[in-house]
Amino acid sequence: MAEKYDVVALGEVLIDFTFTGKNQDNKNVYEENPGGAPANCVGALCKLGGNGALIAMTGYDSFGEDIRKALSDINVDVSSIQYCDYQHTTLAFVNLDENGERSFSFYREPGADTQIDFDKIDKAILKNTKFLHIGSLSLAQDKSRDATLRSITEAKKNGNLISYDPNWRAPLWKNKEDGLSKIRSLFDYADMIKVSDEEYELLFGKTDFVNGCNELHNHGIKLILITLGANGAYYSYKNGETSFRGTVPSPKVCTVDTTGAGDSFTGGMLYKLTRKDSPLSLTKDELESYIAFANKVAALCVTKKGAIPALPTLLEVEQFNS
Repeated sequence: MAEKYDVVALGEVLIDFTFTGKNQDNKNVYEENPGGAPANCVGALCKLGGNGALIAMTGYDSFGEDIRKALSDINVDVSSIQYCDYQHTTLAFVNLDENGERSFSFYREPGADTQIDFDKIDKAILKNTKFLHIGSLSLAQDKSRDATLRSITEAKKNGNLISYDPNWRAPLWKNKEDGLSKIRSLFDYADMIKVSDEEYELLFGKTDFVNGCNELHNHGIKLILITLGANGAYYSYKNGETSFRGTVPSPKVCTVDTTGAGDSFTGGMLYKLTRKDSPLSLTKDELESYIAFANKVAALCVTKKGAIPALPTLLEVEQFNS
């Protein structure tokens, strides 16, 4: 049976309150934008024209309804977003510096996104997809970690590919050692991984990319993508006897808000990969063209505030000239 979805994402969905300036009384003003790394990623794929769904959880509140509407509006299947009747929708306040770089304050004690219930997931959704995409923040609490691990097992049992994006948000972990241990625990399951250069250093220290990538390939990961901010992305590919690596530059843009940049990059990559019958059977030229496309998606995303509201359409990416 042909897959119904290109990507099913599982993990946190929340409301980002993004700082927009001061009002006339000199008080901070924040704009409500739905977000969360897995949601941003599958949202990017769907905005480009792919088929995607999100497994997540919100509270019974207006924020949860806003999330569903925002994702539905860009054609994400939200039927697997669960409701939690004992926790509110998770909130994050995002402050931006002069370069559009972010700092976060989370209201997640523990928050509805951590209460995803595996037993309530329609298992067919885990069978009928090319990729299951997961982040790492769902590993920070027991219930969502259980749902994540069992969903990975279910997806791999059906021969589906696993895309992994380890996100580091220090306030959400008990301590650094525990957080990094849990993040690393998923390396053995992933077929593709995307990390930022900052997260790479956190995981592997100051070692060069070749050493860290070789370690990841030893876990069985075929495609490794390291985003370098405005400098583009480094890649390392190893599938059987075929291997190559390199860097693809990013177009230059005026950055307003980097929220969702890495997620939109991953969504762009997954969109391109899922146009293929064998997504991870790649030539060097093919892979570099896909990364160039994903770099454009991310570049357009950072020119606007918020993550989901800033995601570009396929036409906007195709018409984009740096």
